[in-house]
Amino acid sequence: MEILISFIIPFIILLTIVVFIHEYGHYYFAKKYGVGVTDFSIGFGKEIFGFNDKSGTRWKFCAIPLGGYVKFFGDRNVFSQAEQEELLKEYDEEDRKKLFVVKPLYQRSLIVAAGPFANFLLAIVIFAFIYMFAGKDFTPAQIQEVQPESPAYVAGIKSGDVIQSINEREVKSIMEVSTFINASSSETIDIEVLRNDNELTLQVKPKFIEGKDSLGNQINKKIIGIKVAPLNEEINRQRLGPATALYYAVKETWFVIEASWEFVISMFKGTGDTSQLGGPIKIAKITGQVAKFGIVAFLSIMAYISISLGFINLFPIPMLDGGHLMFYAFEKILGRPLTQKTQEGFFRIGLFLLLSLMFFTTFNDLKDLGLF
Repeated sequence: MEILISFIIPFIILLTIVVFIHEYGHYYFAKKYGVGVTDFSIGFGKEIFGFNDKSGTRWKFCAIPLGGYVKFFGDRNVFSQAEQEELLKEYDEEDRKKLFVVKPLYQRSLIVAAGPFANFLLAIVIFAFIYMFAGKDFTPAQIQEVQPESPAYVAGIKSGDVIQSINEREVKSIMEVSTFINASSSETIDIEVLRNDNELTLQVKPKFIEGKDSLGNQINKKIIGIKVAPLNEEINRQRLGPATALYYAVKETWFVIEASWEFVISMFKGTGDTSQLGGPIKIAKITGQVAKFGIVAFLSIMAYISISLGFINLFPIPMLDGGHLMFYAFEKILGRPLTQKTQEGFFRIGLFLLLSLMFFTTFNDLKDLGLF
């Protein structure tokens, strides 16, 4: 019962909201462009409960709450159908207008892309809400201590330096120092400091150590051997107005997207730490841990997971939104859709890649739980 309350329920609530927003992005633009929607499902498998709206869409919750889908009228692959002629013969003129496959390429592309971008929008709204009502930290970060023979010491960083930027990212809060260092995918980190009114840029090569995050989870951390403290020992947390909150919310969302992209590139280069990749088990564990710290922490993790869901769905892998957008790019270049046989080949590859990713992340999850 404790596991149910502490981990499973918060995880289901978070995932339901994030998935609903994602699928509603698809649904909204589908309805906007006159595409018929037969099903709007949260979860997979057997339906637990649902209802039909006046337009005939079945809204339902299913037994396996690990995703969702929107099914369009007449569609077999949800978003892609290259061989259209046989399909069109099955419907009268009125029903043909509701088919996804007959819509212009730009409309189909917008309908597909709307899911991931709805996730980004959710994150922006959450961050803006937090910054307006809970505030945002603007405490300057001053280096209080530099460990002897540490990477920072070797680079020439000194006690009393005020950190201005890390890898050309402006540091506006003491909270961002660790985030920017660990988000770096390069072997060296450029740290700009203010020392006696002089700006200096110093290059640091971090060390990797096994440690624990603030929630007690085992992680690989980058360290440079410094201890930071608020400048003049003054904490500066401000509640922002709507426009300023929106600006910083967009900025934070873009930072997470950019950092995620850099991490993907580093994995292809062989320098990324794949042990930090996690699946549903790890997400559920972290969600439950964060939920204990209150609504602001819970909303924050929801925003980050929403960005991750949107980002992953834009990968050019068949079965994901990005895969369908890839098909539309081919259609634009070739002047015709790919054949059904070609698409099916791509879908097999996509299924293999997704199953491999699921296996790998599940292995990491179980390893994180100490089962391997």
